[in-house]
Amino acid sequence: MKTLHESEKELPYVARRGAVLRKVRGAHVKAVLISCPEDVGYLSGFTGDDSFLLMGEAGRGDSSRPAQWVCLITDGRYSEQANKECRGIEVHVHRGQLPEAVAALLKGRRVRRLAVQAEHLTLQRRSVLEKGLKGKSLVGIDDLVKDLRQIKDAVEVKAIRKAIRVAENAFRTLLAGGLRGFVGRTERQVAAELDYQMRLAGADRPAFETIVAAGAHGSLPHYRPGETRIRRGQPVLIDWGARVQGYCSDLTRVVLLGRIPPKLVRIYQVVLRAQAAGMAAVRPGISGKTADAAARKVVEAAGYGQQFVHGLGHGLGREVHEGPSLGRFSGMRLRAGMVVTVEPGIYLPGVGGVRIEDDVLVGSDGQRRLSSLPRALAAMTL
Repeated sequence: MKTLHESEKELPYVARRGAVLRKVRGAHVKAVLISCPEDVGYLSGFTGDDSFLLMGEAGRGDSSRPAQWVCLITDGRYSEQANKECRGIEVHVHRGQLPEAVAALLKGRRVRRLAVQAEHLTLQRRSVLEKGLKGKSLVGIDDLVKDLRQIKDAVEVKAIRKAIRVAENAFRTLLAGGLRGFVGRTERQVAAELDYQMRLAGADRPAFETIVAAGAHGSLPHYRPGETRIRRGQPVLIDWGARVQGYCSDLTRVVLLGRIPPKLVRIYQVVLRAQAAGMAAVRPGISGKTADAAARKVVEAAGYGQQFVHGLGHGLGREVHEGPSLGRFSGMRLRAGMVVTVEPGIYLPGVGGVRIEDDVLVGSDGQRRLSSLPRALAAMTL
């Protein structure tokens, strides 16, 4: 394994790995095996699958700071890719079982206790590891990386901004087709068109399965688009996002195809006001439930409290849903550097639903909306 040179310690990945190692040091552990794919990418820059990151401390030098050693364990499918993507990291291509590779890499390093991700490593894999690593004990630690990932650095915010722009450009292209881009097409066809446009705009892939819900289907928050043909006069709820450079965007708009029932116009305006209230509440130090309450108060005052069936929002980053939570029961406090969604909604069975979602960066003195699509009723009417 390689001990990282001083020049490489400026890389964001090195700082992130250092934070993880400081965390496990408190459990009297000098090495850790990262198994969650999103966390492997976060700590190394690797974008492939089925790989692990093994890292630890090599001892103290003149600076009184332990030097890191780090190795990506992967198979032959990813050897070339890993060597290109993972700067300053040794790539170990294993041809046997994972325990054999870990045992070989730990040989001579005086590691008696190995930290593993308790919330990710399956019982079966942990059992196999314990049998293969004779004389070493596994220490399960919760949230080894999850808490660190909640605070985004400048590199991460830049990637999220790019994912948002890609998703927005694709949506604008879809809207440019006017009514012809929707009327007569199935929900699935419109979803596929939006996915295609995101790819053309630079997405690695959609961040999640795109939702296109026409008419009454909009009352189902996690509806899956089907063969229903979209008609003039219907609202169409669209929830979509792009994944770019390992980071996600997540947006929702309701497109109105001509004349819309007055009841839907009313709830649209309520949701718009609720989102503004929720967004204004987002700032460092407040809890997730406080932000949720600010938006929920608007919805409840309008008489639709029972129809707001989910939380105000969630964290956004390498996964489309990650910490923190903005919900009725979330005591987690927001901190500068977090990126969250703000997405109140009202859902009326048999009529439809309205959800308006934007991506927001928590700043040192408030918040900044990262997404830029218009939200006014007139702007979403074709």
